[in-house]
Amino acid sequence: MISPLAHVDPSARIGENVTIHPFAFVDADVVIGDGCEIMPYASIIRGTRIGRGNRIYQGAIVGADPQDFRWKGKPSFCTVGDNNVIREHVIINRGFSSDEGTVIGNDCFIMANVHIGHDCRIKGNDVIGNGATFGGGVEVDENTILSSNCILHEGSKVGKWVLIKGGCRITGNVPPYVIIAHNPATYFGINAYVMRKGGFDEETIDDVAKAYRHIYQSGTSVFNALQRVENDVRPGDVRDEIVAFIRLNNNRIVATTVDLE
Repeated sequence: MISPLAHVDPSARIGENVTIHPFAFVDADVVIGDGCEIMPYASIIRGTRIGRGNRIYQGAIVGADPQDFRWKGKPSFCTVGDNNVIREHVIINRGFSSDEGTVIGNDCFIMANVHIGHDCRIKGNDVIGNGATFGGGVEVDENTILSSNCILHEGSKVGKWVLIKGGCRITGNVPPYVIIAHNPATYFGINAYVMRKGGFDEETIDDVAKAYRHIYQSGTSVFNALQRVENDVRPGDVRDEIVAFIRLNNNRIVATTVDLE
């Protein structure tokens, strides 16, 4: 159902069983997949590609122009996957550094007043709390929870199965499976409760806890801590992911100030 009181550009491609409520705005060069619902006063701006089964609430703007002086008006894009909930007054800016631009994966719950900047990558199955703010180029991996009013500065990376508590300011990178709290942002333990809910066994959770004791609580350099992790924690995907994330991101890990070299 497309309300006659909505503005839908004739060039927009609308899938089957899509509901567009009165006073919604759908721009040119927009694709909306099957089964989506666009609430009153929501806006879908040019260059946006939306998958199936998404619900976009009142006042949200998906595909807003990039807020970056480097963008000079060339084509820019926003790609949204399937089965996402985008609540009231969320703003998602298009990205201009790739053909996909800003990317929101599948099954995300994005709460009211969130702002996601240009060229962000939200992997999927993430929960983003009210009022969270993302600078440009932020990456968030799968199954991560960002509580209300978090601030992620430009270029920050957050691993999978992370919990960032409300109001934290993230200026670096957050490795997988941890809880981050306070300001300045600090390691607060591992995300064991959510990992258990996600089906991780106790042995794997113990491996994660052991790895982060070496990294955050041993009092040694990050280089030496990673060697201890490799020697002390049983091999497996979880251990390798922790080590790879920290090595890749070097000395920009939150609450760690020692360079790997």
